[in-house]
Amino acid sequence: MFKFSLVEFSIRRPKLVVWATVALTLLFLTQFPHIATDTNPKHMLPENSDVRVWNDEVDKTFALYEDTIVVGVENNAGVLNRETLTRIARVTDAIIKLEGVASRDVNSFTTITNVTAEAGTLKVGPLMPGAPQTDAEVEALRTALFGNPLLVDRVISKDGKTTAIYVPLEKGANGAVIAANIREIVSAEKGSERYYVAGDPVARDTFGAEMFKLMGIFSPVAGMIMFIAIQLMFRNMSLSFTMMGVAMAAIILSMGSLIGAGYPVHIMSSMAPVFLMAIATDSIHIFNEFYFRYRERGDKLVAIRETMAAVSRPVRYTALATTAGFAVLLFMNIVPVMVFGGLIALGTVVLRLFSFSLIPAILTFVKEEKIAKAAESESVELDRTARFLRRIAEVGMTRPLATVLVGLVLVAVAIAGTTKIHVNNNLVAWFKQSSEIRMADTAMSQALGGTSLGYLVVQANEPEFMKRPEAMRWLEGLQRHIEQLPVVGKTFSVADYVKRINRVLHDGDPEFDAVPETKEAVGQYLFLFSMSAKPADLDNVVDSAFQKANVWVQIKTWDAEAMRQVIDAAADYQKSHPLAVTVKPAGVAWFNLVWNDEVLGDMVLGFTLALVVVFVILALNFRSVGWALVGYMPLLFTILLIYGVVGFSGKDFDMPLSVLSTLSLGMAVDFSIHFISRFRQRLAETGGGTNEGALREALLWTAARPGKGILRNALLFASAFSVMLFAPLTPYIAVGAFIVSMMLLSALLTILYLPALVMLGRHWLFDEPKPTADAAPALANGHGK
Repeated sequence: MFKFSLVEFSIRRPKLVVWATVALTLLFLTQFPHIATDTNPKHMLPENSDVRVWNDEVDKTFALYEDTIVVGVENNAGVLNRETLTRIARVTDAIIKLEGVASRDVNSFTTITNVTAEAGTLKVGPLMPGAPQTDAEVEALRTALFGNPLLVDRVISKDGKTTAIYVPLEKGANGAVIAANIREIVSAEKGSERYYVAGDPVARDTFGAEMFKLMGIFSPVAGMIMFIAIQLMFRNMSLSFTMMGVAMAAIILSMGSLIGAGYPVHIMSSMAPVFLMAIATDSIHIFNEFYFRYRERGDKLVAIRETMAAVSRPVRYTALATTAGFAVLLFMNIVPVMVFGGLIALGTVVLRLFSFSLIPAILTFVKEEKIAKAAESESVELDRTARFLRRIAEVGMTRPLATVLVGLVLVAVAIAGTTKIHVNNNLVAWFKQSSEIRMADTAMSQALGGTSLGYLVVQANEPEFMKRPEAMRWLEGLQRHIEQLPVVGKTFSVADYVKRINRVLHDGDPEFDAVPETKEAVGQYLFLFSMSAKPADLDNVVDSAFQKANVWVQIKTWDAEAMRQVIDAAADYQKSHPLAVTVKPAGVAWFNLVWNDEVLGDMVLGFTLALVVVFVILALNFRSVGWALVGYMPLLFTILLIYGVVGFSGKDFDMPLSVLSTLSLGMAVDFSIHFISRFRQRLAETGGGTNEGALREALLWTAARPGKGILRNALLFASAFSVMLFAPLTPYIAVGAFIVSMMLLSALLTILYLPALVMLGRHWLFDEPKPTADAAPALANGHGK
């Protein structure tokens, strides 16, 4: 019966395999010009998710803008002087003319609505129609600003040193581009003022631009580092180019598929090239074994066939474990995470197909004299690395109980650290503290109400309810209660307009800085105000039926938990001050909280699914629950130790790190699969004896020979991700540090703990039927010493 072998086909028709791969790669490369990026946090969740549907409804009801840039102007001598005010007016005029800016609703000294009265008549107009020409006009402006609670901490700081220009953006406008234009405008101004450009769209779109650049820089740099590392390991240019060619082809095919399918590149998928390049290093086990086999056989084709037979099973199952670990992400709720999981799962499958086709094909072209020269040192007895790995394994093998007990103590401490892990997605904190965006946000949040914006939508069951004095007073009380939170810098609602109108119509008497006594008076005030104010002034805080009110909450941090504090405070107030209304959060701060909770939920779900899936794969591979448990231990040790360090360090667990909690299971288990598969294979090749002497010999051989492949794999994987440590964005740094630590620690614990666990559990593990060779029968002849 005909049995097709991909390896044999590739060895016999290597040119066909190579040229077919080149043609396929070029085909997918044609999709790259269509690449698009998307860093809008709104798109992290599906379009039909409750929070997105609700936020869209709130935006429509209250005529709100999805994005607003905050431009800060700071002067240590105070901004209320003629020179600074002239510059502010000039900057505001220039910003209004920018494409993508909703010019009619820009709020600055020259455009923001001020409510006053003259001879008993309500006057609504710009606070500062033009730059003051005299000191008297400046003092009049100062009086108007600090005499109006609506403006303090909103457009003027309490110390008078900082003001803000609020720049709403039209739908689809690029925040990074507009921010760059604003910086160009303010850079032309000469004076002692400092300018800051902050806000969610600035951080988001700047992150997207940086992400795109990093993807273009880090992939080739990571590739170069890996190429150098491979060359140092194998000292053969052909093999080094083979490894890099396989990685690059898989990256192009995977990313081309993503782009061709119409998906944009998010923060997670921007890291895909580095991930795939690192996953490609699993092929190092093929090269590692090939060198040993060639040194023993001296025949290239025989070495290729024996190598592929020896490593095929562990390579297949490590690919399956990695693919499953990433495929689990398809069940998550975060859209970019789902896309990333599918992308890397596809790339891993492509890489493994190349392992059994492109790599054997290319190996046939390598000159035998070059292989012979490079393979001279590949000996478990002569190689220093092999001897070092044997010594590590010997520690675990000769002192198994002590080794395991020390590990358990470390794990207990690590578990205590994991309880301190805090999941938090703060887009601004994704920039380094020294970055312009981070400094601008910090400065604005310290001086004014804050750049993070949330809403509390108060809804009644009947129209006109919000005109009732008790409703207005309830809104006022809610605001005062929320403002007691340290994270809240400023609140604003329709009640503030009503109180302001009441006071100015009574000659500024502080006693009338309150809600009037009748519904009719409230209605009349709001009608008069709507006749003269900008439409957005009233629309932003109450609906046309006066059944819903919108309380604006400016928050001094982008931490997701800040909005939870606001929601809890609102619930407490409603409980102690019952009224026939409901209060529901909205806005970008609310979205960030929901997204944050989804990340936490996904992390728990993904981690649990990955635990189950990886265990099942181990059990299927080893055909034994006992061996699956043994293979699991180094993996769990590694993850718990790293997570414990993260918990004790106080580092927030953001989305990329949360995703890695799932992926790490699929990636870190690879070493256990290789070690145990080759150990059992060695036992079968040497007669299958399970006495202590045979076990020790097989463990030391596995640590020295396949173990060298494990170490090489870990070093290459870590080298690929080490480039991320130099990124300007903290998620990339965190991912780089996490992966580098995980791979190196996992390799070390695999070499140390598996021998210890095998020796401790040998009576239990080998009560089962004798292990059969994982390799082809042709290999069971004892070669490999």
